Amino acid sequence: MDSQPEYRIEELTPDLGRLRIAFVNVYLSGRPGVPNDWVLIDAGLAMGAAQILSVAADRFGDDARPAAIVLTHGHFDHVGALEPLLAVWDVPVYAHPLELPFLTGRADYPPPDPTVGRGLMARLSPLFPERGIDLGDRVRALSPSGAVPGMPGWRWIHTPGHSPGHVSLFRASDRTLVSGDALTTTRPESVFTVATQREEINGPPSYFTIDWTKARRSVQALASLHPALVAAGHGTPMHGPMVANQIGALARDFDQRARPRRGRYVGTPAVTDEQGVVSLPPPRAAGIRWGMLSGVAAAAFAGTWLFRRFGRHSNSA
Repeated sequence: MDSQPEYRIEELTPDLGRLRIAFVNVYLSGRPGVPNDWVLIDAGLAMGAAQILSVAADRFGDDARPAAIVLTHGHFDHVGALEPLLAVWDVPVYAHPLELPFLTGRADYPPPDPTVGRGLMARLSPLFPERGIDLGDRVRALSPSGAVPGMPGWRWIHTPGHSPGHVSLFRASDRTLVSGDALTTTRPESVFTVATQREEINGPPSYFTIDWTKARRSVQALASLHPALVAAGHGTPMHGPMVANQIGALARDFDQRARPRRGRYVGTPAVTDEQGVVSLPPPRAAGIRWGMLSGVAAAAFAGTWLFRRFGRHSNSA
């Protein structure tokens, strides 16, 4: 009889662990062995629900559930497992007020731009869902005070650009930064780099970034914190004395290193408010062509390759 797979969690600090689900990370904040006094940061892909539940049970106890789920933002790869998780855990979900339209069924995200990023993941982006989800009254706005529910000592920082209400989480006592997708530690547009998890400080995933000026300001704000450990939504967590220097270099050279030369949202950003999308720039003709081509050829190749590379149990021992 096949045994249930075990899932590995990477210990970053005594109370922060990382679980990798295919190409995206989720984080568990709280000391192991203390039930109902921990927080799940982001919810990853839909296929990751079993992994999250298994790791949570091993880490905090069989009947443990988080005090809250905190979202850095609501893109599909950060909320995918919410529905099955909330069916088990009846807990509140917190996000920035500007992210709420996309989490309450009022609006869909601006469509991705496959013309930016120079990588197969970017070319595949027309296949990624931009539809919002409806969490009903389970989703709540983060406090204007900056306090993070269930995470004393942490504060949230509004880091828009990749999405309107994107937030990053920071703890000053040990300068630990959970950056979400405001900055990444891999090149998320490249299938090869995502697969190998090569460590490098990069900007946000370009194909979903809707305001590049705000994205640059967000990286500059994070650089000013001088983090000693950065735990991003995509890529291996990085720590050490050079991390702050590398983020500072990205902040200084953001337009050369991260901002595409051209793209749907590069010259004219998407405009959103508390109700959702206000206006969108027109798609580039090249983007329409890429969307049609990638939907057939790239999806067949990359979908098969990624499944074989990561598999359903990408964290299994």
